[in-house]
Amino acid sequence: MSASQSASASDPAEHVQARLDVLAPALASGGARVTGLRRLTGGASLETWAFDVEGTGRPRPLILRRRGGGGEAEVFETSLPLPVEARLLKAAEEGGVPVACLVRDCVEADGLGEAYVVERVTGDTLGRRIAADASFALARQTLGRQCGEALAKIHAVDPASLPPLEVQDARAVLDRYADIYRKSTSPRPVMEAALKWMEARLPEPVAPRLVHGDFRNGNLMVDPERGLAAVLDWELAHLGDPAEDLGWLCVNSWRFGVTHRVVGGFADLEVLLDAYRDAGGEPPSVERVRFWQAVGTFKWAVVTMMMYRTFASGASASVERAVIGRRLSECEVDLLALMEASR
Repeated sequence: MSASQSASASDPAEHVQARLDVLAPALASGGARVTGLRRLTGGASLETWAFDVEGTGRPRPLILRRRGGGGEAEVFETSLPLPVEARLLKAAEEGGVPVACLVRDCVEADGLGEAYVVERVTGDTLGRRIAADASFALARQTLGRQCGEALAKIHAVDPASLPPLEVQDARAVLDRYADIYRKSTSPRPVMEAALKWMEARLPEPVAPRLVHGDFRNGNLMVDPERGLAAVLDWELAHLGDPAEDLGWLCVNSWRFGVTHRVVGGFADLEVLLDAYRDAGGEPPSVERVRFWQAVGTFKWAVVTMMMYRTFASGASASVERAVIGRRLSECEVDLLALMEASR
């Protein structure tokens, strides 16, 4: 282990501070030093750091995304390499998608490992607050349309301009999560019924487009007055059916108790699809969106099961994982409601 690697392992903040200080001139005009470095909450394997670069003029607020070297394993190791994620951010920005603009795709000489730096966008990502708090009432008036417009722009990005991405059609997604479910637990009646329901309704394949993969309330930076400020968390992006993003946004778990607003707890599906069409997208049928909503609900049910398993097995001491595991029953209720509505 090198001296720099040893320092990084013993004191990550000290290591990150030192490397960013060296990079300061490349991160901002006249950049001289980095101040206010702090690690934000996030995953175990991916670190997120906020900091400012001071120099000439006002300090520049930035975010560092970096793959760490420790911590407990994530439930599913499916995150894209950060250099690929950085290229996706750049492509999305060029396509007019509101994102945290890429400032630097870090190279080996930067000493930060797999990492990139983006502008720091102001707003809030707390889904419950966005869906229900009075301070976001103005944002909710436009957020549904803004999401439709953003998704249309994401799906319009030319796949030929992107780095190599996995292609995941409806059959592949359903098979993957069905396999994880069946290897993880004994049969559960609702989950088995939902699988049969979805398999009977597999939609015809479409030409693969860029799919964000985790476009939902909670992964959107929202300003209380302006609405959608940035689409975050691109690590699950792939090529597939654009309706997957639309259905995922409608999963009941992402409505945070405001269940009558199908789209993230803040808008109606008609608003989302109309905005998607007006922005140049080809809106799928409501039935196709509902199919992907069911797939998304099933996926989240599987994730809750795995979260609980990591806690119950002792692999993780996080009480949060145990709490999330208890939400499996909510997902099963949501699946029953979706199946009943289709009768």
